Amino acid sequence: MNRCVVIALVALAGCTASASRETDWPSLGRTFRGDRFSPLGAINAENAGQVGFAWEYEARSHRGRVEHGQEATPVMVGGVLYAAGPWGSVFAVDAKTGKEKWRYDPAVDGSYNRRACCDVVNRGVQVANGAVYVGTLDGYLVKLDAATGKEVWRADTFIDRDTRFYTITGPPQVAKNVVVIGNSGAEFGVRGYVTAYDLETGAEKWRFFTVPGDPAKGPPENPAMEQALKTWGPKTDWNSGLGGTVWGEMNYDPDLNLLYVGTGNSTPYSGWHRDPSGGDNLYLVSILAINLDDGQLKWHYQQVPWELWDYTATANMILADLTIEGRLRKVIMQAPKNGYYYILDRETGQFISAKPFVFTNWATEIDSAGRPKINPAANYQDKPAVIFPTQAGAHNWQPMAFNTQTGLAYIPAREQGMVMANQPEYRWMKGDVNVGSVGMLGFILDLLGPAERALFDQTIAAHPGLPSPKTKEVLIGYDPVAQKERWRVPIGTGDWAGGGVLTTAGNLVVQGTSAGRLRIYRADTGVQLADIDVGTGIMAAPISYEIDGEQYLAVLAGFGGAIAPVYPKEIAAYRYQNYGRLLAFKLGGAPTPLPPARVTQTTPEPPTLAGMTDAMADRGGPIFGAKCSVCHGGRGEAQLSAYPDLNRLTIQTHAVFDSIVLHGRLKDSGMASFADVLTPADASAIHAYLLREQRKLWREEQGKP
Repeated sequence: MNRCVVIALVALAGCTASASRETDWPSLGRTFRGDRFSPLGAINAENAGQVGFAWEYEARSHRGRVEHGQEATPVMVGGVLYAAGPWGSVFAVDAKTGKEKWRYDPAVDGSYNRRACCDVVNRGVQVANGAVYVGTLDGYLVKLDAATGKEVWRADTFIDRDTRFYTITGPPQVAKNVVVIGNSGAEFGVRGYVTAYDLETGAEKWRFFTVPGDPAKGPPENPAMEQALKTWGPKTDWNSGLGGTVWGEMNYDPDLNLLYVGTGNSTPYSGWHRDPSGGDNLYLVSILAINLDDGQLKWHYQQVPWELWDYTATANMILADLTIEGRLRKVIMQAPKNGYYYILDRETGQFISAKPFVFTNWATEIDSAGRPKINPAANYQDKPAVIFPTQAGAHNWQPMAFNTQTGLAYIPAREQGMVMANQPEYRWMKGDVNVGSVGMLGFILDLLGPAERALFDQTIAAHPGLPSPKTKEVLIGYDPVAQKERWRVPIGTGDWAGGGVLTTAGNLVVQGTSAGRLRIYRADTGVQLADIDVGTGIMAAPISYEIDGEQYLAVLAGFGGAIAPVYPKEIAAYRYQNYGRLLAFKLGGAPTPLPPARVTQTTPEPPTLAGMTDAMADRGGPIFGAKCSVCHGGRGEAQLSAYPDLNRLTIQTHAVFDSIVLHGRLKDSGMASFADVLTPADASAIHAYLLREQRKLWREEQGKP
């Protein structure tokens, strides 16, 4: 069977939906396949240059002074757009005009901001049977009335609210008569799981853990956990939770009645701290196929045994029917953080292929059985290693897409290397980041102290045969059958430069950028057709829908997420105010209105406080780096951040510094107390360090030596 016939058959297989469903965007990936392919073609390669602004909706959702990132894909059903915002907020707007219909605020305790590794983002809602389902940052699965936004029920999904820092940032998955939700928090030391709830009542139906629990506290929950336990050694650090959280999109195949789940990284990353036996550590970094009716595991495929590099398998997955070596296969495809493009048989879990789509060196190859041959040089236990790709990933959460007409997948990809170093003194600590290593890459380089930066430079210099570790973000058109790249275009040189992707029957690929551009490309060749300046960084994936015979493109804009601590220099937030916007476009639209210009700030002269010495400041610098810079990475106009710049505190803030840091004075705004991990002496040392840094910055701005 030739390639064209296969593409035609795949296209026909997707034509069972009603005409109204063809014009809607009813779920995050549009159909159960999750391919983010729109069958609409009124906007096409011939007229894409005529696309312009239709309307916008202000999607702000913030606490205090912080505008958080927008990562959700909207859903459009029956003329209404539904989208999630930070904290698990939801809004519904008229898809033709952008007029608000309702807005839902989950009233999350602001102190949960501290529990989120990568901003208080939310990646989407699901809509079914007149209801909207969303997970809130503080762990509730909520059912809303789609017409009014009123809460119908809420279910507490967390197994431990006191000692473990769970959050929810991922979307739920509606499947038959249940809605399934996972969670986040592996960096803080949690045990991953997914839970299914009855769509109508919210009653729990089943729960599946992704890693085993401490055998001293009880037997494995099911046969899958019995098998997993065999891959963990006797010296496993059970107190660390082990990770494996499910925070990305899931998929459900109604014909096979299988739920597909991608699991996340380990806690800690360093395997010798987690489980010195070197076992596979199931089911970390795996794709799982779970029977929807009983929550039992049918098959699994682990991408990285004894995972060391934060190589999650949580990137979006795509279900497709492809002819491979003359045989039509039901497959599941994923391009995860580790840089390989995986194709598996989605009925059986059989490994079909895996080829790198960017430069990689953590493995020398994936063998015919699907097991990676690990490169010994990528192990950083005894000395720092240079590793490609980085823990930020060759492809992270920003969704890829697959076009059934071109046969190509479109990957928002990253070429980037890192230096990873062991933390020999690592011990798990409640309420703290527990990774057991230091990853030096991308924007994090701006947060490193002098010693760590010197270590990075020395390690890179000692490996002259490797590519530059500098960030290069690209959009790749990838042929999964041939396992070859067909085209690529450069997007930017900063982290998160390229957002998620949409592809359409109009031979188009649509992607937003951190620089505030919405770009449209030919799907077959990658030739750019349109470049629209919207003035706001875009991380989320666009969608397309039709109303009254007119095709629209829509996307959430608003920068933040994992790199909110330090903005890359090329992003739009250096030029314009950064806040959440839902933007819609159509043929013949107007120029896009830009946000107000960003107002340049100046540094207040710091006060002189008694008892603050250079010795205290010297001690406070490393503590700030370990406990504070994960959010507060900004330094003046040259290094902006979504979070308050602690180098620019007012006299009033200096006066209540301890009250903020140790007593939660601003917890409602998202700044929780850190008294559980900082002593009063620690807080004073940090304060002394910040005073010294503020004085340096103030003198720089004043032109004083």
